[in-house]
Formats: sequence, structure tokens, C-alpha cells
Amino acid sequence: MSTTESNKEFKVFQILVDNNSGVLSRIAGLFSRRGYNIESITAGVTADPNITRITIMTSGDDDIMEQIEKQVSKLVDVRDIHELKPEESVYRELAMIKVRADASQRENVIALANIFRGNIIDVSNESLMIEITGNSGKVDAFIRLISGYEILELARTGVAGLGRGTKNVIYINDLRLGAGISDGPGRE
Repeated sequence: MSTTESNKEFKVFQILVDNNSGVLSRIAGLFSRRGYNIESITAGVTADPNITRITIMTSGDDDIMEQIEKQVSKLVDVRDIHELKPEESVYRELAMIKVRADASQRENVIALANIFRGNIIDVSNESLMIEITGNSGKVDAFIRLISGYEILELARTGVAGLGRGTKNVIYINDLRLGAGISDGPGRE
């Protein structure tokens, strides 16, 4: 997502860290102290419960992006950081949108959700909850389209991403050996 918006560039970084308490706080603190902007941040455990994948979408000029990568890589629990370039990666975001819709409006709201391959995940007498998954542009477009109805609540996960194919795979075992992470007693 290396797009520009009046000299402001957006990039997505994938950071693999030791799954220790406070890691996310230290990374966010670094951004805050340096005045870097976080557009989106997601975190979750990987296939190895000792490693967490953090995906950050940030903005700034080229010098700022370079500094972000250098500064984050110096943090103790960080095992790997690299940019997820748009042409080499897949990004997804999930949004849950609760819309006021009585019985007379429900069919139209459902039709709009279907156009975007959304799922109706909750229905009440006065509202529908819709789940939309896709790139940020798709989520933004759906929100703009549905804004003709009263949006009661909106929750977005932020961008998650992975590199395409096997070329950009970071092998957890390589990180473990380099970091001295143990599989248990007597195993590394």
C-alpha cells in the first residue's frame, strides 16, 4: 500500500516479535515518542505460540519510513521487520457495521451487503449487523455506500497482510535459532 497522498506515503510493515508482554506497547511507544503515525495496527500469534506477527500501516515520507524500519528493528524482542509491498503481498481488513434498518429497509441493506460479498451476522427488529472483509478500499467503499442508512456502530480490525507465494516467507525456525528461542528442555 505504498500509495501517496500529497507527499505522504503509506507503507505496511510486518514485524515478527517474541510473544512477551509489553512488546506491542514498546513498539507503539516508539512510534509515539518519535512522532510517527500509525494508521492501522494488528497483532496475533503465529503458528508458533512463541512468536507474534504485528502488521502496521504507517504514513510519512521516505526518510520517515526508513527511520521507522531502523528504529523498530533495534527493539529487543523484534526478530524481523520488513515492508509488505502491495505488488508482492495480500492485505485484508474486516469491518462489522451495525445499520439501523426496519423491516421495510432490510431487503435493500441486504442487497448492498451481497454486492460486496458481505455477510449478515446479526438481525434485530431495528438493525442489521454486516461483516465485510477485503482490502481497505473495498471496506471504505462499502461504508460510503451504506452511509445512506444510519450507521449505529462500526468496528474495523485494521490491515493484516502476508507476502504472496513462498519467496517472502520468514521461517519461524530460522527466527527461533537466531533468537535462541527454545522448544523446551534440551531442544533448540
